Amino acid sequence: MGKTLIAFFSKAGENNVNGDIVKLSVGNTEVAANYIKEFIPDADMFKIEQVEPLPESYMDCFAKVKVDQSAKLRPEIRNPLESIDEYDTIYLGGPNYVETYPMAVFTFLEKYNWQGKTIKPFITHEGSSFGRAIEDITKTCEGALIKEGLSIHGADVRGFKIYIKRWIKQ
Repeated sequence: MGKTLIAFFSKAGENNVNGDIVKLSVGNTEVAANYIKEFIPDADMFKIEQVEPLPESYMDCFAKVKVDQSAKLRPEIRNPLESIDEYDTIYLGGPNYVETYPMAVFTFLEKYNWQGKTIKPFITHEGSSFGRAIEDITKTCEGALIKEGLSIHGADVRGFKIYIKRWIKQ
C-alpha cells in the first residue's frame, strides 16, 4: 500500500470572507489541509507555493488571477517534489480562484504521471463551490481516479473539522 500526500495551495493575508476583505494569518485551504493531516497523521504534506507570490492585496490578487488564467500561465513553484510515485492517494486542495484551482496547482499537476493514482479534491470558496475545478483536474490528471470532492465555504472552515473527518472516511 502506497503513501498518502496532502498537496495544497493556500493564501494567507487579505481574503474574501463573507463579502468582507479580512486578513488571515493562515489561509482557509491550509486550515483544511491541517485537519486532514490530523486525521491521517502518516500522510506527507506539500504546500504548493509560487516562486513569485500572488499580490498581498485581495483586489490585486483577484486581478492577477484573472490575467494568469486568461494567459494559461503556469507559475513556477518552490521546491517541487521530485516524484509522486510513492503515493497512491493524493488529497488535492486549493481555493476557488475564478471557477477553478489557482494556476500554480496546474503547474504542480502537469509535472507528474497520474496513472493509477487516486485524487481526493477539496476546495475552499465563498459561494462558488468547485466551479469547473473537477473537470479541469480530470482533464489534467489522465489515468487518475478522481473521488468525490469536498467543497468548503471558506468562512466556515474552522467549524468544518467533523465534515472533513467524515469525508476522509468515505
